Amino acid sequence: MALTGSYPVLMTDDVAATAAFYRSHFGFEPTFEADWYVSLRRDQWELAVLDSKHETIPAAYRGPTANGLLLNIEVDDVDAEWERLVGTGQLEALLPIRSEEFGQRHFIVAGPDGVLIDVISPIEPGEAFTDQFLS
Repeated sequence: MALTGSYPVLMTDDVAATAAFYRSHFGFEPTFEADWYVSLRRDQWELAVLDSKHETIPAAYRGPTANGLLLNIEVDDVDAEWERLVGTGQLEALLPIRSEEFGQRHFIVAGPDGVLIDVISPIEPGEAFTDQFLS
């Protein structure tokens, strides 16, 4: 199998508002836009938003959103993003910015429909975690 792409598709009750959230706060731009689906891109990264009741979703799975999803967005300067998004009051932090021994500095906010967004910058891991990195 030749993998040609992979990206998350977020099921939502409000496609327009969810797409606007990722455009406004994270700089994604639409590459396809319909009332039921929006495909977004920023640089080489893709993200799509789909109406959770759309007929392309198997009937038993229509409706629920954000079940168990944590979307990681890795950035070069997490402290600057903290200030831009949380420090200015645009978004509320669910997890305040902090450094983790496993090699991340990050904070978590919520998007529309409860999707958790973990904004991350890699940092040097603590000694207890260095052997767990495979490359």
